Amino acid sequence: MTDGASGVADDANSGTTAVREGFAFDEMALTRWLEANIAGFAGPLSVEQFKGGQSNPTYKLVTPAKCYVLRRKPPGVVLAGAHAVDREARILSALGTAQFPVAHVYGLCTDDTVIGSWFYVMDMVEGRIFWDASFPELSGQERAACFDAMNAAIAQLHMIDYQAIGLGDYGKPGNYFARQISRWSRQYLEDELAGRDANMDALIEWLPTRIPEGDETAIVHGDFRCDNMIFHPTEPKVLAVLDWELSTLGHPLADFAYHAMMYRMPPEIVAGLGGADIASLGIPSEAEYVAAYVARTGRSSFESYDFCIAFNFFRLAAIFHGIKGRVLRGTAASANARQRADQFPALARLAREAMEVCG
Repeated sequence: MTDGASGVADDANSGTTAVREGFAFDEMALTRWLEANIAGFAGPLSVEQFKGGQSNPTYKLVTPAKCYVLRRKPPGVVLAGAHAVDREARILSALGTAQFPVAHVYGLCTDDTVIGSWFYVMDMVEGRIFWDASFPELSGQERAACFDAMNAAIAQLHMIDYQAIGLGDYGKPGNYFARQISRWSRQYLEDELAGRDANMDALIEWLPTRIPEGDETAIVHGDFRCDNMIFHPTEPKVLAVLDWELSTLGHPLADFAYHAMMYRMPPEIVAGLGGADIASLGIPSEAEYVAAYVARTGRSSFESYDFCIAFNFFRLAAIFHGIKGRVLRGTAASANARQRADQFPALARLAREAMEVCG
């Protein structure tokens, strides 16, 4: 779920290790490419691999003067359209021109003969990654400021003119909810081995009938969470948003609601505040957080918020249902796949609860 490319975080999720077996490449060939494509690059070069379980292997490139990050397609045969590092490099470069906080991209290589697969190289952004949505390391005042910084970042993203920065063809504009509900419903229904869930069945029937009127299109991140951001080492400021693998053109309110889902998310599933005493922590309430986004984006209200929350819990539950199917088939690659599969019913129940709030 997370592509922690850089920053300071807990030992289990971030940091680097020696390059793992099967992921090594010709470092001299890479050095020659870096010398030809990055102004000021100077070796010697040493390579480490980030620990995180990224679908696109990510490496730290260390030189005497500077560190860089390299993301590549996995070596070997991959599914068509998957692991699109060229797409990641494209959106990072475009967002950089809009002064959005992302790592600077130095270049993209689509020549498989250099290291065995396509890759791009970007800045190593130094800072903090908060893996726990309650930001336990901080004071109440610092927490409030960091939450405000996250809110400002996602609002800024959704206000960017995607046409003006060359991303007019980055996804399909329009009918986002209808297309997504259809996609995830179909995937859920087709995976008979993973079984059916009464809450999911109810959502599949209800969601298409409650799609909000009107439509909007913006750049959406798709997985905007606190652990996909690098904060300034000491200030409540987002220096870089990570993990653009799920980004596309979509509905901004769906993207924001996915982010705000943290208020209801049990922390054992993904970074969430479910069960936390947020008032004592100094964290703004869910209503206050939504209101701040509404104000920043120039809206008068967000009447479809509960629908968007229900939709996002349904979407995530459908993803976990797919993981359950892969676990049962013995094809799940991730070590934590079984844990994800076990959490599917809880997500379906949270989606049903959000649906019932809508009436």
